[in-house]
Amino acid sequence: MIITKSMSDFGRYCLFIARVFSIPDKWKVFFRRTVTEISKLGVDSIPLVIIISIFIGAVCAIQMELNTTSPLMPAYAVGLATRDIVLLEFSNSILCLILAGKVGSNIASEIGTMRVTEQIDALEIMGVNSANYLVLPKIVAFVLFMPVLGAFCIFTAMLGGIGVAVFTDLISLSKFTYGLQAMFNEWYVWYGLIKSLFFAFIIASVSSFFGYYVKGGALDVGKSSTDAVVCSSIMILLFDVILTKLLLQ
Repeated sequence: MIITKSMSDFGRYCLFIARVFSIPDKWKVFFRRTVTEISKLGVDSIPLVIIISIFIGAVCAIQMELNTTSPLMPAYAVGLATRDIVLLEFSNSILCLILAGKVGSNIASEIGTMRVTEQIDALEIMGVNSANYLVLPKIVAFVLFMPVLGAFCIFTAMLGGIGVAVFTDLISLSKFTYGLQAMFNEWYVWYGLIKSLFFAFIIASVSSFFGYYVKGGALDVGKSSTDAVVCSSIMILLFDVILTKLLLQ
């Protein structure tokens, strides 16, 4: 029963995506809506990303220092480990799990509300491809802006770790900054950005799908928002494993 429903939902999702990625009727309207969505989904998420990243960077530095007391391990390993944790996982996978709660629920509730108030039906009556009109700007906007959020995350997480070195006596600033530069692998940055693009698409498309097919009233909109966050998070974790195997083998 569960497998049958899952396959049915996946098929409906594929058909939904096919409708979304059709040629817009009016490119001017599409670009205007995309800019609006960049502001709403991307720019408005920057404060959350900065706050979380600073604290996570600081916590990573503190945990690494307190739990790596071996005399065989160089002091700069704290900065190196903090950098690699941020680049490999936090700036893409963990960040997108957090954004699935903010951005995903926002998208699902917005489109779901339009569905239950029959605004989507009105668009269909006017001959507008509602999936393309409503969803494509959100997907394009969030995918385009996700690398910017990732860059903010990386930069502010490093600042959080540097803050620990400056304001505490756990590790010296010179050793921490040396660790940030030691054995740097440029591919880790590209690896994180590539993963974040996939995750941004998952968040925007899955959340839009759940909101678009809401049936019922306000309670069902809330349920669809929750389902969107849960499903997006599961898909992010699944693709995290797949992409890690493909990109780091």
